[in-house]
Amino acid sequence: MKLAALFSGGKDSTYAIYCVENMGCTVELLLTAYPRSADALYFHYPNIWLTRLQAEAMRKEHILERVVDDELETLKNLIEKASETVEGIVLGVISSNFQKKTVEEICRENNLQLFTPLWSRDPSRLIREIINSDFKVMVTGVAAWGLTREWLGKILTEIEVERLEYIGERFGVNLCGEGGEMETIVLDCPLFTKRLEIVDHEVEWKGDRGFLNILEARLVEKF
Repeated sequence: MKLAALFSGGKDSTYAIYCVENMGCTVELLLTAYPRSADALYFHYPNIWLTRLQAEAMRKEHILERVVDDELETLKNLIEKASETVEGIVLGVISSNFQKKTVEEICRENNLQLFTPLWSRDPSRLIREIINSDFKVMVTGVAAWGLTREWLGKILTEIEVERLEYIGERFGVNLCGEGGEMETIVLDCPLFTKRLEIVDHEVEWKGDRGFLNILEARLVEKF
């Protein structure tokens, strides 16, 4: 089955693609919205421009559309465009009923099947599964108690997951960050023919939250 994926460049949307392709489907098209701010309701915000490089690394067609006025209209437009060439949509949602139901309804209107391979997965097991599947994941945004400035730029490892579990128990943080507590970017994974290398960045910190803004990046050969 030929599919399109709603793609942010983060661990969940990328791993969802990995899962459905391991099931025998083919994700031919990546759909990305470029929101106006971090307050976006539906879309990932930091470093969204990097999805162009990630799409190139995966050798997949990519549509990047800026949100002008209405996020929901942008989402509908992206899925409608995809419906011309694919049979289904991949969504990396884990526990947000709001997002899942919204995309389900749009897919229904366009006679598309929705695939949510990460739905209802245990966050602790899922994040370990992603890391153990050779995904190199960098933290690019934090917005929760316990997630301090030092997390920005960290590569998720087993040790970092153990720290996240402690923070989650103490402050109620979702380990996968689906509620906006944590944003990520995938630098490398089995889907990539090249890896993403960060050349320059800056930290934007506002009291108790912030972003690692990537200013320059490039694709390089894998070792």
